[in-house]
Amino acid sequence: MPAPSRDEAWELFCEWTESESLRRHVLGVEAAMRAYAERYGEDEELWAATGILHDLDYERHPDLETGHPRVAIALFEERGYPPELIDAVAGHAPYLGVPRESRLSRTLFAVDELTGFVAAVALVRPTGIAGMTPKSVKKKMKQPSFAAAVSRDDMRDGAAELGEDFDAHLAFVIAALEARAAELGLTGEGAPTDGAAAGA
Repeated sequence: MPAPSRDEAWELFCEWTESESLRRHVLGVEAAMRAYAERYGEDEELWAATGILHDLDYERHPDLETGHPRVAIALFEERGYPPELIDAVAGHAPYLGVPRESRLSRTLFAVDELTGFVAAVALVRPTGIAGMTPKSVKKKMKQPSFAAAVSRDDMRDGAAELGEDFDAHLAFVIAALEARAAELGLTGEGAPTDGAAAGA
């Protein structure tokens, strides 16, 4: 079976996930994945679908010891989804020990935690993501209590693994999210107060 379309992936994700913040998170990851796919000349539909589906089972099976993302991976295998999509979903969870050998898997890992963190920064800014700079994100990274669950090492390691300068990577992801700020609730106007779902 070919990869699900972007819309098929979104429909499936919404069947599994009711959390608005988690839905916004995967849309943010999708935005960054699609932007990088365009930059690298890759399959935008596949990359967008991968970004949406990577946290499919997180709401129902959040236990990292036995659940996420194993349940999703089993479902994708059952449906005959492309191996590169499945490998990327497995690779975004470091505790599974699956090597990230493809550009798709390295990109997913590089943008997952980072999009969640950037969204969290935007939510505490009066202007949302508008005018955000890499400097303002790095300032928040130095505050251990801010979005404490997000691994700073994973964010930096992801960029390095992708072969991207961290500041340039940050600016690229910010731009990708800013382009969809209204959809992601990052305009600073009536943004949700429950915080963004950081990468799961």
